[in-house]
This record gives sequence, C-alpha cells and structure tokens, in this order.
Amino acid sequence: MDYSGRLTAHLPMAPRLLMVKADGSVLIHADGGSYKPLNWMSPPCKLTEDVDTGVWSVTNKAGEELRITIDQVHSDTAYELGIDPGLIKDGVEAHLQELLAEHVHTFGDGWTLVRREYPTAIGPVDLLCRDADGRHVAVEIKRRGEIDGVEQLTRYVELLNRDPLLAPVRGIFAAQLIKPQAKVLATDRGLECLTVDYDALRGMESDVLRLF
Repeated sequence: MDYSGRLTAHLPMAPRLLMVKADGSVLIHADGGSYKPLNWMSPPCKLTEDVDTGVWSVTNKAGEELRITIDQVHSDTAYELGIDPGLIKDGVEAHLQELLAEHVHTFGDGWTLVRREYPTAIGPVDLLCRDADGRHVAVEIKRRGEIDGVEQLTRYVELLNRDPLLAPVRGIFAAQLIKPQAKVLATDRGLECLTVDYDALRGMESDVLRLF
C-alpha cells in the first residue's frame, strides 16, 4: 500500500484485511491493532481497479490517493449489512444528548432544535439544530471526545451538505472531555469543539459550556 497526500506512507507486502464499506470508505487492517486500521480513505472517494496489475486506486476529492497492490486473494466475500439501527449509548451519553436537546439555547442565543437522532444514510446525527442565523448545525455528542468521533462528525457534515435544503451545514463536536489530538483534527476539518460540564447542565452551579 502506498498513500500520497498530506504526507506519504508505505505498507510492505503482507497478508492484510481489506474492507470496502457501502458508504465508500476503504480500510486496511492487520491482525493486530484492535479496531484501528493501518490506513484508510474516508468517503466520498472513488475506487478503480486495474485487473491486469491487481492495483486498486482510491482517490478522494482533495486529490489524495491510496494505491493498494494485491498479489494474492485468500478470500473475497461480500455481505449486505442492511439498515443500521444505530449505536445504543450508555446512560450518561444518552442523558447528555437529551439535556442538550432540551436546553439547546446553551449553544447560543436564538438556537432551535430541528430533531434528535436526525437520520442519514450512514447513521443518525445526535442533534440537528439551527443557529441564530438560521444555519443548520450537526452536533455529535460523546462522553469522551476522541479522533473517531471527529471522523464520524466529518462524514455527517459532508453528507448533510449534499442536501440543498440543509446546506450549508457546520458541525460541533460536544463532549465532557475532548482529547487534544481530537481538537487539532476538528479544527483542521473546520469543526467546532464544545466541552460540556454534565453536572452543571443538570443544574449544578458552575459554567455549563466552554467553547473552544
């Protein structure tokens, strides 16, 4: 595998697990490393295959390219997963979403809630709101904000911006604790980060939000 874009990266020839998902994303996994892929390309992207050379070329709208050379196929399986029922969240995260939906004005004066769990083709957005200027805002809520959550919100915002009835849509990543790496990535993606004081939101005396 060879990646070229914001940097360059190379994976030597070895047995790998290649995943091509219905949303267009392409992921390369090894046998270790838990859930995190060695490299990936997020949608929207385009995959082309050269059957003569066994090379997959995956490109995105930013001009980044992931070139995957396949020497031997051990197994080739396709399976339709169907409609995703969505993630069942723990009590704190679900309650945090409920509180923010009820008190959407904590994001800013003049804000209104469009819908909780706004459905999309790749899963529900936690909150879809309108700001004081009437612009749509997608809010992704986590108890602990990490890079995966930023990637998730990025995909939602990109998808929602394809809808002319919603665009332009901006994104807010809200969590009780947001890791520094996640903040850096969110800023790079043009997303806002919002640290939420869960206890304060429940009525305790302290600042409710700190906007970064």
